Amino acid sequence: MYTGLQHAHSFIAYAALILLIVASINGIIGMTSNKEFKEGDRKIALFALIFTHIQLLVGIILYFVSPLVQSFSVAMKDSTLRLYALEHPLINIIAVVLITIGFSKHKKATTSKAKFKSIAIMYAIGTLLILSRIPWSNWL
Repeated sequence: MYTGLQHAHSFIAYAALILLIVASINGIIGMTSNKEFKEGDRKIALFALIFTHIQLLVGIILYFVSPLVQSFSVAMKDSTLRLYALEHPLINIIAVVLITIGFSKHKKATTSKAKFKSIAIMYAIGTLLILSRIPWSNWL
């Protein structure tokens, strides 16, 4: 079960990151070019949101079944264990919250520029946070 969850967490991460990058770039382009916010733009942001939430749920399950996450007193002394036990989950939860806020704010916005702006800023910050805490040595 643990290995299957690890593989799912890795594969969903690829899709989530690609969608987040596409949604962020689409938001930046839309915001700077003053184009009209269309249904396709909403779907890109929505799919990125959905995949990040699925990734979060799989990650939470993986966190509780992982042999790497033992006790915090042990994890704080080892940088690799600290990454898995504290930094990776905490920063990624913050990133998913920011992405969710960005999607919610875009729904309340009345102009296309404001919709693109909320998606561009919040999704880009969330993507950068996620990229900062990926355990690259084990992921690639």
